[in-house]
Amino acid sequence: MTRNWDLIIFDCDGVLIDSELLSAEVLIELLAADGVEIDFDHVRRNFLGRSFPTVARHIREELGHPLAPDFESLYRARLLKRFEDELKPMPGIAEAVAMLTARGVPLCVATSSSPPRVARSLAIAGLAQALPHVFTASQVARGKPAPDLFLLAAETMGAKPARCLVIEDSLPGLEAAAAAGMTAVRFLGGSHLATATLRHDPALPLLHHWTDLPALLESLPAPEVV
Repeated sequence: MTRNWDLIIFDCDGVLIDSELLSAEVLIELLAADGVEIDFDHVRRNFLGRSFPTVARHIREELGHPLAPDFESLYRARLLKRFEDELKPMPGIAEAVAMLTARGVPLCVATSSSPPRVARSLAIAGLAQALPHVFTASQVARGKPAPDLFLLAAETMGAKPARCLVIEDSLPGLEAAAAAGMTAVRFLGGSHLATATLRHDPALPLLHHWTDLPALLESLPAPEVV
């Protein structure tokens, strides 16, 4: 069944790496130093799966807080320091990627993270060599939940959208996959979703751990022939 897909597209944060709690903690700490109090539920509802420019716009417009010119660079530097010290790959992801590669399935990453952040994240997690094809929101006019990033990945990799499988953890990412006409699976193995009230289509296929991937792939309907 895995050979039937033209392309499998992974999100990065919260899918390949268990990074979302670290990202949220850094953002919450920096905003608190500026007198803006938000909690993790606010981050999860409003920021998960979105690019930093979208997050910054929310802070300015919805929270009414103008960000200092150096806020983004400070956030990125502090986050990468936390990643160096604490970032872990999702359990079982290296084995899952190796299995797909051995079966000849084309793979790529499509993420809202910045190019330097995703490059360093994959290197720390030991996944950079196995996943060399990476696309970021900086390459498109509209980030998730718009389909632009996934469509760019498919076009560049020579895949038809209807024959692409997307593995995502966030609602914006799932919406982007649907808008692109791709099949989506929601990954729920990240620590940031452990206590979440999940909102998605009840029919959506779910992946709780990377060791369950082979069985899940066998359970999915074959992609249409186009």
